[in-house]
Amino acid sequence: MFKITRALAGAALSAALLAASGVQADVTDRTIVMATEGSFPPSNMTRPNGELYGFEIDMVNEIAKRQNLKIELISQAWDGMIQGLIDGKYDAIVDGVSITPARQEVVDFTHNYTLGGSTFVVMRSSGIDLPMDGESARLDNPESIGPAIDAVAEVLAGKTVGVQQATIQSKFLEEYLEDRGVNVRTYPNGPDVYQDLSVGRIDAGIASLTNVSAFLEKNADKAAATGPAFGGGIMGNGSGLVVQKGDAELRDALNAGLESIVADGTLADLSRKWFGLVVTPQQY
Repeated sequence: MFKITRALAGAALSAALLAASGVQADVTDRTIVMATEGSFPPSNMTRPNGELYGFEIDMVNEIAKRQNLKIELISQAWDGMIQGLIDGKYDAIVDGVSITPARQEVVDFTHNYTLGGSTFVVMRSSGIDLPMDGESARLDNPESIGPAIDAVAEVLAGKTVGVQQATIQSKFLEEYLEDRGVNVRTYPNGPDVYQDLSVGRIDAGIASLTNVSAFLEKNADKAAATGPAFGGGIMGNGSGLVVQKGDAELRDALNAGLESIVADGTLADLSRKWFGLVVTPQQY
């Protein structure tokens, strides 16, 4: 594993001095502090000893190695993570952040490293079976989304759907289903949604396809994905690394690393390792 050392104070002081002098540090000369959640399996997780691991951790380490970047990964709560980047608490984020027009107004994204999409998950014992199973429903296509929302709302009306707070999925429920009689319950992190789903405190959950696949891998006999795969609009167009608005140098360096690991198949191999299927772009 590419080892990353802690140098927050030194990096912050150097950045401040360079900013004051009007000189921009070369991206390879500074320590890039990158925030992740550490509780979004299998993209990023935390071992009992505090070590971060998962698909995104492997990906970032490989990019850092190829681009000669000094990256320090730190754990942060998802709620407020983007605001923390805007406030300058760190330099970048890797946490399955979907690329949406609203977010692009305040931060910059790299290329996408997953293809995106979100769906519902239920326990098989619930008897819930949403229509249009596995079909694609685009929020930016009225002909696609209208029938999908109508069909899902009819089944979920009066039921409770769990979702991680401050996510694109929570925004989706708020805008499209909450006023159709669907009860929404929010949670600080994703694992809490699955915990309550497993014990019957909620009727369904919703998350990214990649996150749902990780839960199903361990619970295939008890749980199932159901309904359409929603994408586009507020659901975004896949996940990208996030940098501060205007930090073109870091964005370009990360993009170059992504292009390299996509081109030689490394990113696809990491996807197979962690998700059991390829959820990553095959080319840019």
